Amino acid sequence: KYSGRNGGSVMLGGSLKPGETVTYPIVIAWHFPNCHYDARRVNNREAGGDTCCEEPIWKPFYASRWDNAAEVAAHVRKHYGSLRSRTRSFTDALFKSSLPAYVLDAISANLAILKSPTLLLQDSGNAWGWEGCFVNSGCCAGTCTHVWNYAQALPHLYPDLERTFRETELERSMDRRGHMTFRSSLPDGETDHQFHAASDGQLGGIMKVYREWQISGDEAWLKRMYPLAKRSIDYCIRTWDPKGKGILEEPHHNTYDIEFWGPDGMCTSFYLGALAAMVELSKDAGKSDNAERYAALSKKGAAYLDKHLWNGSYYEQRVTYRGLKDKSFARLVDKVNAKSGEVERLLKREGPKYQYGSGCISDGVIGSWMAAIYGIDSALSRRRVRRNLKAIFEHNFKPDLRNHACTQRPGYAWGDEAGLLLCTWPKGGKPTLPFVYSDEVWTGIEYQVASHLIEEGLVDEGLTIVKGARDRYDGHVRNPWNEYECGNYYARALASYALLGSLSGFRYSRAKKTLWFGPKLNEKRFTSFFSTATGFGTVTLTDKALTIDLVEGELEVDTLQLTRNGKRQRIRKQIKAVSGKRTTIRI
Repeated sequence: KYSGRNGGSVMLGGSLKPGETVTYPIVIAWHFPNCHYDARRVNNREAGGDTCCEEPIWKPFYASRWDNAAEVAAHVRKHYGSLRSRTRSFTDALFKSSLPAYVLDAISANLAILKSPTLLLQDSGNAWGWEGCFVNSGCCAGTCTHVWNYAQALPHLYPDLERTFRETELERSMDRRGHMTFRSSLPDGETDHQFHAASDGQLGGIMKVYREWQISGDEAWLKRMYPLAKRSIDYCIRTWDPKGKGILEEPHHNTYDIEFWGPDGMCTSFYLGALAAMVELSKDAGKSDNAERYAALSKKGAAYLDKHLWNGSYYEQRVTYRGLKDKSFARLVDKVNAKSGEVERLLKREGPKYQYGSGCISDGVIGSWMAAIYGIDSALSRRRVRRNLKAIFEHNFKPDLRNHACTQRPGYAWGDEAGLLLCTWPKGGKPTLPFVYSDEVWTGIEYQVASHLIEEGLVDEGLTIVKGARDRYDGHVRNPWNEYECGNYYARALASYALLGSLSGFRYSRAKKTLWFGPKLNEKRFTSFFSTATGFGTVTLTDKALTIDLVEGELEVDTLQLTRNGKRQRIRKQIKAVSGKRTTIRI
């Protein structure tokens, strides 16, 4: 039984001569092959109905390689030199990056999430994740699509594992209609479909199919996933945009654990990004005829947002419950009268609870962020996206929170600490019952916004947010390696890895054999770590040359797209960089 006081001791025998130093290697190994935890999404069970079975129902991946802890320890001792050397090589390459220390801190520290119990690897080879974890259990099962949307480390460091997430979503968690259950089963298996699909999770997943295709360059995988991605987007259109306006109008579930009613900038930005991704996926899969429909919808949606939701500073939500296919709320308030209770009368006056309406939500253009870092050309006005981001920083970032009241979970950021609030209402109109997390500070949102600000050239603002977040996790009050939200080692915090690409401008498409590089920091010599599906290392840009140093693997490039001091340069040249040999391209 867990008491919180469990511990152990290690006794070593030996002798030392005066002045002598001896190193005793210690290997702590474990082996728990029989997992009794059942998170199968069948028989109408809710997420809270996860149970432990009498018989084990799945095994961790390591159980398929080693039979016991002794074999694990023996493997470590035999290969310790290589394991340590490769780990050190990765660390050295990452910390060669010409980035502020607190940015490298944010990127590197959150990689601990990948080694925490938040991420599991099954004996099938498929990855599966919690949202976070507690000391004796996981928190919020099922690789939740709308939370893992933010995580950007795994697809670059372990792209094969990230692709198993897409395969699970599309092949096991989606039904024939295209409805996707946003929490997947453990062990692998089908899910039931009794609850809402998550609009942001499902639409973000379509953009990530494009990302995975670009990272892997695997045409067979693209052809396998494309029909499923099409089924998914078509479901989204039928369900949330039945009138074909290019917006999410019907009530749509999202990462704030509620449904937004009526069109909003946040979730519609996901929609526009997913439509743009489908245009590119359709072309790449040889289905160009499909691309026209998605492109037209995307343009209509962008025009609608500009005309109806833009308030001069940012995109709002237009709370709507009349004239929809879903008439449940309209029927509810139509029954309200003078004898009804306070809450019922409030709903009739303000509309559905837990909306953001005229608020400036930090996730307001998140779909455009994902599109930008994945190389997708979203239809949303880039000028207005940039203005929206400036408004988010202006209104939601607080250098000091002493005058801010949070009645939910204030421990994320408080007192004289800095933080980015999830939502504010600078133009007034805050609902009596806004979405419940609105006054909180989540690092995953902070990194998303910071990365997007940097993408749009607002570098100082982005770095200010990152500095504020990491100052809170400096080891004095909070664990530097554990940015928590709903549980420890929370997956959303892996958004910090996006800072690497945003500040360096590094992006690589194996499908196109094209490398983009354009540092946002003005240094005469800029070095950045990179990791692709075929290797990792560093790339350095000076006024005269670009140098690639592969630590492991290889990198094939046919086209270089460089950006320096606002000027773009395109170089067509076949390059094959290999580990152990420096590759220099004169520019």
